[in-house]
Amino acid sequence: MDFAGISAELSEVVQSSEPLLRQFRNVEATFQQASGKWSKKEILAHLIDSASNNHQRFVRAASEGSLDFPGYEQDKMIALQHPNLASWELLIELWSAYNRYLAYVLSQLPGSSADVQCRIGGRPPVTLLWLAGDYVEHLKHHLNQIVGKQFATAWSAKASV
Repeated sequence: MDFAGISAELSEVVQSSEPLLRQFRNVEATFQQASGKWSKKEILAHLIDSASNNHQRFVRAASEGSLDFPGYEQDKMIALQHPNLASWELLIELWSAYNRYLAYVLSQLPGSSADVQCRIGGRPPVTLLWLAGDYVEHLKHHLNQIVGKQFATAWSAKASV
């Protein structure tokens, strides 16, 4: 897959999952299923952080020809932001808009940037193309945690068309 394909997949994921996210009420999204587990709001806030971090990674790697980027301490970052106090609607709007923009950004990356080497948090390097594809897979993994089988079914239906 190339950047255009990843962009199209990201657009489809956002389009198909946004209505599913809106089915939850604010109180449902705030509820933590178990001690130490994130609520739906915390998971979506994590995905907003992921969008923000990856936006910087994508653009910096493509513009600089390589990338050495710090890791992400997800538990500390989510605790600091207190997403359970934010409205579910706000989180959905931000997540959706940011990912629609990221899909656009990915569609603009030159194919020559696909093999740019990216090192995140001291881990072994990966290519920018791999990083972009992994971003979408990470997104789908966490959306499945939020909406479960509804998302998997909606995504499967879209993918088979």
